[in-house]
Amino acid sequence: MSAPDTAMSTATVGIVLVSHSAELAAGAAHLAEQVSGGTVTIVAAGGTDDGDLGTSAAKVERGLSQADQGAGVVVLPDLGSAVLTVKAVLEDHGSAGNVLLADAPFVEGAVAATVTAAAGGDVKAVAAAAEEARHARKL
Repeated sequence: MSAPDTAMSTATVGIVLVSHSAELAAGAAHLAEQVSGGTVTIVAAGGTDDGDLGTSAAKVERGLSQADQGAGVVVLPDLGSAVLTVKAVLEDHGSAGNVLLADAPFVEGAVAATVTAAAGGDVKAVAAAAEEARHARKL
């Protein structure tokens, strides 16, 4: 196999965590990174561009670029208006097949997605793992 084929076959699905809080996004990303041992690109896209609570289309766009290693990207938003921001960016992004928006619990979904991405799951499997995390019981 040639080097480009090898590079493509070792790419993992990237993950973008979109939160109203930069600290929440960074903390969830840090937790998920620990689970993957650094094998998955996880990007925190939290807060507004001026450091307030809210979401930023520019941060989401940068996150998508940074997380895309060639195997697709799964995006996990925290709350409703983050979903709207992500949907607006994805409409402009034009990569419907390789970027999936997961309807998942933020922290549990991030961890489940990361584990599946680290194991080599494709973008659909990573999104499904995030969404299935809603059924994980804590007690």
